Amino acid sequence: MIYYIIIALKVFCFYHIIRYRNSYYWFFLILFVPVVGSIIYLITQVYNKRDAEKITSEITHIINPTKKIKDLERQLQFSETYQNRVNLADAYLGIKDYNNAIPHYLEALNDSSQTDFYGIKQLIEAYFNSEDFEKVVLYAEKIKEHSEFKKSRSQFLYGLALERLGKVDDAEENLKAIDIRYSFYEERLIFAKFLMSRKKDVEAKEILEEIQTESQHMTKPNKRLYRATILEVEKLLNEV
Repeated sequence: MIYYIIIALKVFCFYHIIRYRNSYYWFFLILFVPVVGSIIYLITQVYNKRDAEKITSEITHIINPTKKIKDLERQLQFSETYQNRVNLADAYLGIKDYNNAIPHYLEALNDSSQTDFYGIKQLIEAYFNSEDFEKVVLYAEKIKEHSEFKKSRSQFLYGLALERLGKVDDAEENLKAIDIRYSFYEERLIFAKFLMSRKKDVEAKEILEEIQTESQHMTKPNKRLYRATILEVEKLLNEV
């Protein structure tokens, strides 16, 4: 049990560092001295009396995600609001329970008086992971004119869904939008593979070489995070 608590503390601290853009030296402190580093970070960067209950709750939810589901279900039963339903759907999506996430997103969208970009974006994610590519296309086309759709993961999933449905030209047009330097490393790798499948090795190689070059300037935490992606890029570069 102690081991899982330490892991949960580290995960929460890393999440907090990224969310609030705190100095990256905290990553190293927490990584090499997990218990002491996490405690120092919580005391100096997070903790105050008003936040204590919230922190305890978030750590508990990391250790036991089903408790979070049950808490959100009770909250929805108490007050059937749009936000409570979306929060529950997000929790199901977080544990990859797409069969339960999708109905709640759909119900939330029915209750919304306007087009809800966030809800549809999450629904696209759930449908894609459920391999319901026609629904991905259906809902993506509801928001594709939205400014936040451009160069987003939702547009990327839209492109992949189009590919699965045999619309490869439209797929390439949407997948290409994600080719943004110093970001979307995994997505750009997938796009390079897509280009290779279409015999466009020159374009694919260019993307792979860009990722390889960018990887040399990554921080150590990012190098660890994208290690598998970088290795696969290097492997593919030897093949094209």
